[in-house]
Amino acid sequence: MIRLASALLAALALAGAAHADCREVRHDGHGYAVCEARPGDDLRLFLNDAEGQPLGTFDRIDEALAAEGKTLGFAMNAGMYHSDRRPVGLYLEEGAEIGSLVSAAGPGNFGMLPNGIFCIGENTYAVIETLRYAAAPPDCRYASQSGPMLVIDGALHPRFLPDSTSSFIRNGVGVTPEGNAVFAISDGRVTFHEFARLFRDVLGTPNALYFDGNISRLRAPALDRDDLGFPMGPIVGLVRPAG
Repeated sequence: MIRLASALLAALALAGAAHADCREVRHDGHGYAVCEARPGDDLRLFLNDAEGQPLGTFDRIDEALAAEGKTLGFAMNAGMYHSDRRPVGLYLEEGAEIGSLVSAAGPGNFGMLPNGIFCIGENTYAVIETLRYAAAPPDCRYASQSGPMLVIDGALHPRFLPDSTSSFIRNGVGVTPEGNAVFAISDGRVTFHEFARLFRDVLGTPNALYFDGNISRLRAPALDRDDLGFPMGPIVGLVRPAG
């Protein structure tokens, strides 16, 4: 009877953890914070305030949301940006194009093709390789282009090497076959190969996109985490009622 009760409690705990917004995950000796949004959740991208000035911080987004009686359930940086915090590449907010699509190869991680786009539609999420997006743009309410792709149709980016020595704190997003958007940030320095395998082998996302590296930050109240640092460009956040 005691064993049965313990098993039931463990099952309930696991069920609760499965429905939590954020959790901690370990893979290949590295720790990660992982947050998840489901279709129908109020997931948004944030860039500028009502006056067109960059929001830049989680606190400023929360101040803006307070007028709606809402707050951030979790948030992280969501794409690369210029020194004035303008997005690098495509950026859509409420269907309006603020940054233009970039399809050519270029310097840095963003230009390491194939790169891709994170799209928030009407109750849907997708990570789409850039040329596929350009050929048949879906209806995105919000979108942010970044690069490189981490996982493409279940395969790791072809330029990721298992023996690479280039390691940084990294964050990104993938979409599960069930349609959930799964965000992850590493606790410490990891290679692209290690980070991509987290999305493919642990989080189960057949397509995943890199957001950024050393500037990467997370707000996750469920994990008692609120990273500080310089102001950011695009930010993705799960919005929920305050209180």
